[in-house]
Amino acid sequence: MLDVKRLRSDFDNVKKALSKRHKDYKLENFLEIDNKRREIIKEVEELKNKQNNESKKIPIIKKEGGDVSEIMSEMKRLSDTIKELDSKLKDVDDEIKNFLLSVPNTPNELVPDGTDDSQNEELRKFMQPTEFDFEPKPHWEIGEMYDILDPATAAKISGARFTVYKGVGARLERAITNFMLDTHVDKHGYTEVFPPQMVNRDSMIGTGQLPKFEEDAFKVSNNGFFLVPTAEVPVTNMYRDEILDGGKLTIKHCAYTACFRAEAGSAGRDTRGLIRQHQFNKVELVKFSRPENSYNELELLTNDAEDILKLLELPYRVVKLCSGDLGFSSAMTYDIEVWMPSYNRYVEISSCSNFEDYQARRANIKFKDNVKDKAQFVHTLNGSGLAVGRTTAAILENYQQKDGSIIIPKALRPYMGGIEKISK
Repeated sequence: MLDVKRLRSDFDNVKKALSKRHKDYKLENFLEIDNKRREIIKEVEELKNKQNNESKKIPIIKKEGGDVSEIMSEMKRLSDTIKELDSKLKDVDDEIKNFLLSVPNTPNELVPDGTDDSQNEELRKFMQPTEFDFEPKPHWEIGEMYDILDPATAAKISGARFTVYKGVGARLERAITNFMLDTHVDKHGYTEVFPPQMVNRDSMIGTGQLPKFEEDAFKVSNNGFFLVPTAEVPVTNMYRDEILDGGKLTIKHCAYTACFRAEAGSAGRDTRGLIRQHQFNKVELVKFSRPENSYNELELLTNDAEDILKLLELPYRVVKLCSGDLGFSSAMTYDIEVWMPSYNRYVEISSCSNFEDYQARRANIKFKDNVKDKAQFVHTLNGSGLAVGRTTAAILENYQQKDGSIIIPKALRPYMGGIEKISK
């Protein structure tokens, strides 16, 4: 969440920064609530001061043999009023916290201004879009042709927007996952973790999914757990309410999980194939950085995610998201988009973001260099490294041949038991 001290001391500039998101977050409500808080605090301080002055009179009156019953009655009245105001103050503090939980991060000043993804800034490309001398098939038709992707059976088992991977299709998905994890651990230096795939409400609040986006989450109704929408949630919350050793930063984790999203409000979008599923596999990269290093770490993280596509020799581009397309918790995001022939356009396969201290404030993740130092909030970063299902789809489409076969990228063949192509 945003720093409440920053809002109080620099309200106009915070409001100006948030205006780049082109939405009204009603920040004036904060001023109204905060003024109420100031008034309560002022009244409590005045009553406590009066209480203190009255209490000083008691020994004097007793010494003179006077009756202190009236003043004791007044002291009780003051005490009861202070308790009542303290309760009101707690309610107001909760109101401020809940308000701040609904306000997104302020975009970094280097984020281009814009209202939607049409105004994102293209930074670079790798390879040219794949060209064919035949009519290419979309990956869902390829999956059906080879009986390796089976949404019909998944619909019977679960419903729409699920897929059963079969035979070489299941092996390809598994191979991609292992290839990504091995590359990030062995080449890029991440520490692998395999976290729980259900998390509690505090974890979802810590990374910014709740309370704003609860409708997009799958909740386990009998115990309040949520199925993870991304490994970002459990991995970031590994360090919730902790003070890290500054000498060990930057901490770098990679993790595989299945991911679960309700995709509320996206009816009709990418409903065929593997692009927009309720359940999908993803390898996530998460970093905990010193504030002064976090934007360099963002570049390195993005390069690590890009490296997967380079090794798989898939055409892609990198764009910097404009302010209106920026995620709720992010201060800056690079999207990596892979070329999908069936869409005749680039499709997001990874979002690499720097959240600065926004998530760390929500999850209370700090660091110290020395025991006597004042603890500071870390900067958190993450990015997909990559979305596995979308990578499978991109391989099936970009590596298809005129005879209908699908070439397996060279980097994946050791993970495929030497299989070089999918064919009949």
